[in-house]
Amino acid sequence: MIKSKIITLNLLTILTLNVNAQIMKYPVTEKETVNDEYFGEKVPAPYRWLEYDQSPKTKQWIKEQNELTFDYLSKIPYKNQLKDQLKKLWNYQRVSAPIEEGDYTYYYKNDGLQPQSVLYRKLTSGGKEEIFLDPNKFSKDGTTSLGGISFSKDGSLAAYQISEGGSDWRKVIVVNTKTKKQIGDTLTNVKFSDIAWKSNEGFYYSGYQKPKEGSQLSGKTEHHILYFHYIKESQSADRIIFGGEEIPRRYINAKVSEDQRYLIISAANSTSGNELYIQDLKNNNKIYPIVTGFSNSYDVITTDGDWLYILTNEQAPNNKLVKLNARQISKKRLPWQTVISESESVLYVSSAHKYLFAKYVVDVHSEVKQYTLEGKLLRTIELPGLGQATGFIGKVNQKEIYYSFTSYIYPSTIFKLNTESGESKLYKKPEINFNPEHFESKQIFYTSEDGTKIPMTITYKKGIKLDGKNPTILYGYGGFEISLLPSFSVATAVWLQNGGIYAVANLRGGGEYGRKWHDAGIKLKKKNVFNDFIAAGEYLISQNYTSSERLALSGGSNGGLLVGAVMTMRPNLAKVALPAVGVLDMLRYHTFTAGAGWAYDYGTAEDHKDMFTYLKSYSPVHNVKKGICYPATLITTGDHDDRVVPSHSYKFTAELQEKQNCSNPVLIRIETRAGHGAGKPVELLIEETADKFAFTLYNFGIKDLK
Repeated sequence: MIKSKIITLNLLTILTLNVNAQIMKYPVTEKETVNDEYFGEKVPAPYRWLEYDQSPKTKQWIKEQNELTFDYLSKIPYKNQLKDQLKKLWNYQRVSAPIEEGDYTYYYKNDGLQPQSVLYRKLTSGGKEEIFLDPNKFSKDGTTSLGGISFSKDGSLAAYQISEGGSDWRKVIVVNTKTKKQIGDTLTNVKFSDIAWKSNEGFYYSGYQKPKEGSQLSGKTEHHILYFHYIKESQSADRIIFGGEEIPRRYINAKVSEDQRYLIISAANSTSGNELYIQDLKNNNKIYPIVTGFSNSYDVITTDGDWLYILTNEQAPNNKLVKLNARQISKKRLPWQTVISESESVLYVSSAHKYLFAKYVVDVHSEVKQYTLEGKLLRTIELPGLGQATGFIGKVNQKEIYYSFTSYIYPSTIFKLNTESGESKLYKKPEINFNPEHFESKQIFYTSEDGTKIPMTITYKKGIKLDGKNPTILYGYGGFEISLLPSFSVATAVWLQNGGIYAVANLRGGGEYGRKWHDAGIKLKKKNVFNDFIAAGEYLISQNYTSSERLALSGGSNGGLLVGAVMTMRPNLAKVALPAVGVLDMLRYHTFTAGAGWAYDYGTAEDHKDMFTYLKSYSPVHNVKKGICYPATLITTGDHDDRVVPSHSYKFTAELQEKQNCSNPVLIRIETRAGHGAGKPVELLIEETADKFAFTLYNFGIKDLK
């Protein structure tokens, strides 16, 4: 571990005067007389015009808002100091776990401050490292990123996806891996897609037709389509395999079994639950359904001859692994054989070298067990501690595989595992100027409003005083059955090194405790999530970790909704709010891009009157009230965000700026070279993080960093 002097916050140096001595003068946001009607109730929409993301009027509004925001941030005396800290700590080599394809081993590497990580390779038998793909050459400003790559079975061909400006829309380029030369067309209109190769003749991919109304970045996308692309033909000749208007689904993806025998199609109309279909490619059979309806989730993990291994939550809220004989599917659905039973902990499964790896989430930490294909337990994989383990994936002939381990204070480290002996060896440890021994990360359980126990991990520098004065960021998500497991980040590390506390609450709506945990935070139970987050803040304050004057609420996407809802429900809970790329207009979210697919979690305003009333009661855009002092707020979004369109953030900003009743600033930072977050270059990540930290500390009353 490299040692260096760490800059820390002097928490005694507090401004004695209001850092925002007077209410700010915001750009004028024009209001229009627009109303929507739901079940006989008219709902004003004065900022509807901000939904037209490509209009000159909206672009001018973005320009004026950014000028105000960046002028404010530039005057914070230690913003550049924070940026330098982040840049210095970020500047270390980061390497991904390797994958073996054909004769080569491939891996991503970033030397430190490169905008995008570079894909390298070397001969598996031993050889010199070489660059295979360098995304930093895709565009001059580093904002075009590599969105994934898939290799044909023999590794001689590869199809890689690129994203421009952070958009979810992808282009696909096919290359010969030996020559690195492009083959055929560049495919367009690809979105939310895997690439599944069928031998070397071509591959399956998914896409949408362009929106019928609105721009490509905000218009509603409706029918996902699965295509097959022959590499020797143009994209215009691609065959529709599944989907479209005749079989309307919002998310369709395919995989081909490693033995190239089966095409497996997953089709869903929301982010929870899916249908499963199969086609025997060797016998050119038709596509048969394995399961239909969207009540449960199904994922084919691997195949072994005629057997399909399927992870499902059907009659198993925490998931179980079953197997099914593919030869019988066309006849009738036979009882599935259980391979790994459901347990008290949520189960995820991967496979490698004819073994199964059961990855359990045990109180928000990873536990990994190795099984045979018959379901016999072989061993528990010994991990370095409590944290998150990922990987454990390999081909049938691959005896040695890789996995990564990380926690909030343990930088991601790669290990190599011998699947026969179970022996793990250190493969790659990062050389980063961060000493985990100086910090503590502990899990506690607090009580939410209805008595539910909620886990929260609190991380801080050892020896910190519980005097209620510590700058604290409380982070949450609480949606879409997504689990927040411990993970190291440079941004968090810099916050900790500066004496800050970082707390992550594992709210209902997530997946930490399975389907029941998820369903306890959706639709007419969504406010459970917000109450869980409020209770987390109250716990931190009651235990003297911090106070309302030193607490910041943070979250992105569905977590942006979380922050927006909580700051309007309990505006005095925290001093600072940091909603990022948030879903903030709950009455119209489903009318943009793929938003209709989120209805399982949220419901929609058209479902029924009770659902409309409930959504309106917490929708952040509709619950900003005059006469209220809201937290100092820095809203962040990207003008290329076509997952959660930026108009959510624009309208929320306009409402807050109009109605804010105190000197706490309300600013929006609109990145004009980024989308929802994926593929954002390192430089932009550093700049945005420095701005957020500076804004937070400045509004806590911190005068300088010592």
